[in-house]
Amino acid sequence: MADEKAKAAEEAKKKQEEIDRKKAEVRKRLEEQSAKKQKKGFMTPERKKKLRLLLRKKAAEELKKEQERKAAERRRIIDERCGKAKNLDGANEDALRAICKEYHDHIASIESGKYDLEMEIMRKDYEINELNIQVNDLRGKFIKPTLKKVSKYENKFAKLQKKAAEFNFRNQLKTVKKKEFELEDDKGATKPDWAAGGPGAAKKAEGDAPAEEAAA
Repeated sequence: MADEKAKAAEEAKKKQEEIDRKKAEVRKRLEEQSAKKQKKGFMTPERKKKLRLLLRKKAAEELKKEQERKAAERRRIIDERCGKAKNLDGANEDALRAICKEYHDHIASIESGKYDLEMEIMRKDYEINELNIQVNDLRGKFIKPTLKKVSKYENKFAKLQKKAAEFNFRNQLKTVKKKEFELEDDKGATKPDWAAGGPGAAKKAEGDAPAEEAAA
């Protein structure tokens, strides 16, 4: 009896160990699958495509609503400023004059309001500009002017044009001959023969030599 109980206990222990082992394998497999899914990420290509379509649909709906809202606002402002259309059927001359006067007065009122708004905007712009100048002065900074971007090829071309202009200017300079600036007196004055070193100078030197010898 004791042996049978021991065998039964051993078999039960083995079965429990087998069950635990299978549970561990299943748990490990599930964990591996979960890890693989996490690596792939939640946003699969199919889900990204669906999300993109939903966003486009939502944006189109919002755009349509915004256009409808702007159209309704425009219609309301036109009705408010221009008033409802007058019924001109069967209107006589006095009625037409009254309608024209009403429209004229309304237009004058709107133009006056427009002028006041424009003046107010100009005043606000001036105040903003003055405040910006004061802020820059307090910071010790000055507004840098926007520099124009110049291509390096345009720079080279401008230099070449300048050099070509200088070259043409030098070539166009008139060559002045020295004789053009000689005075009339300078033209009439000629050098003596002895100074010129011509044949007369040699003869004069020979004539002066015997005279000096006789005097000696």
